[in-house]
Amino acid sequence: MIIEFIQEEENRIIERFPKRRNFLYSSGYLQFMDKKTNIHELKEVVKKFCEDREWDQYHGAKELAIGIITESAELLDHFRFKSEKQIKEMFENPKKRAEISEEMADVLYFLLRLAQKYNIDLTTELNRKMDKNEKRYPVEKIKGLNKKYTEI
Repeated sequence: MIIEFIQEEENRIIERFPKRRNFLYSSGYLQFMDKKTNIHELKEVVKKFCEDREWDQYHGAKELAIGIITESAELLDHFRFKSEKQIKEMFENPKKRAEISEEMADVLYFLLRLAQKYNIDLTTELNRKMDKNEKRYPVEKIKGLNKKYTEI
């Protein structure tokens, strides 16, 4: 059931973006290239999409940050008041999985656009944040605990 849904989604995407056929693996399944695509390439896709529509004038930092929060809230809404069992079932349901994935893509779109517009290198910033978190959350003190660094 999920395989058929994925194939239908792949066909829909190929029809919509025929020039992006290089996203296909030899197996014939479309992969969203987390293993092959870099952040810069994603930023460029978003940039071109927005520039083609002349949306720069609407994409200030405040508006893009609002977009991140709005889309994040829509993502959260899928999980609100759900048990872990219900969430697992949602990810096994192709329609719900697609809805959740779309909200995740919306969040990523606004984050990439904000980083692209204001020349933020997300890889550098994530590495910087992870270094900071390594110090805040040393394995020997936090392993298996769900606490904020100020509580350990």
